[in-house]
Amino acid sequence: MIPAEFDYRRAGSVDEAVELLGSAEDAKLLAGGHSLIPLLRLRFARLSLLVDIGQLDELRYVRRDGDRIAIGALTRHADLAQDPVLLASCAPLADAAAHVGDPQVRHRGTIGGSVAHGDPVGDLGTILLTLDADLVVVGPDGQRLIPVGQFFTGMFQTALGPQEVLTEIRVPEIAAGTYLKFVRRAQDWATVGVAAARVDGRVQVGLTSMGATPLRAHGVEEAVAAGAAPAEAAARTAEGTEPPSDASASAEYRAHLAEVLVRRALAQV
Repeated sequence: MIPAEFDYRRAGSVDEAVELLGSAEDAKLLAGGHSLIPLLRLRFARLSLLVDIGQLDELRYVRRDGDRIAIGALTRHADLAQDPVLLASCAPLADAAAHVGDPQVRHRGTIGGSVAHGDPVGDLGTILLTLDADLVVVGPDGQRLIPVGQFFTGMFQTALGPQEVLTEIRVPEIAAGTYLKFVRRAQDWATVGVAAARVDGRVQVGLTSMGATPLRAHGVEEAVAAGAAPAEAAARTAEGTEPPSDASASAEYRAHLAEVLVRRALAQV
C-alpha cells in the first residue's frame, strides 16, 4: 500500500528536531525506519509531519562514562554487535543486537528507535530493563533522565513526551550476563526471550513477550537472592506476567518456555 500524505523535514540537530515536533499535532520521528515505515505503508499509522533524524551522526557512539557505558540513540544494531566496549563489558546487549532481524535491519535499525517504539517483543528493551539502564531525553524544557523501569508504560507506549527525543542510553558494566530467545524461524520476533545479568552483585532477570511491556522476573530474582537453585528459582518465572496467546504460541506455552529459558540463563550467570 501507499502511505497517506504527510510532510517531511530533515532535522540538522536535536534542538531542531524538538522544535519540528512541536510544529505539528501528530509529528513523528524517523530514525532507522524499520518500525515506522511498515506502519505508514499499511496505514496503521497516519501523521502530518515526519521528522528525519537519521543523519545526526553525533548520536552514534559507544563510550565509557565513569562506571557506565553511554550509547548514542542512533547507534545501529550492527555497530552494537561489534563494539569492543560492549563485547568486553556488556556482552548480552551486543549479542542481542547481533540477532535482531536480518543484516539489512541491523545495518539500518537503531537502538533508540527500537526502544522508543515500545514493542513488547523487542529484545533490546528487555535487556535495558534487566540492566537498570537510564535513558536521556531532550525536549522543549531541556534534558531529563528516565530510569528504564519508568519508561515502558504499555504496549507500544513509553514515557516519551510528544516533543521529546531519546538521545542516549546508559548501562552499567557487568561481569556476567546472557540473553536467550526462542524463535520459530530465523529472523522472527522472539516467541519468548530471557535476559539474565549480574548487576552490582545481584542477579537480575528480564522477560520478552510475557506481557504488554518488557518485564522483570522479580520472583525469580528474590528466589536467587535467597539461595535457590536455578530450577527452583525458575519455577517462579510466570509470577506477575500476562503472556499473550497468538499465532506464534499460546499463553501456556510461553509460560513454560520462559521457565525453561530462565533456568538455562541462570545456569550461565
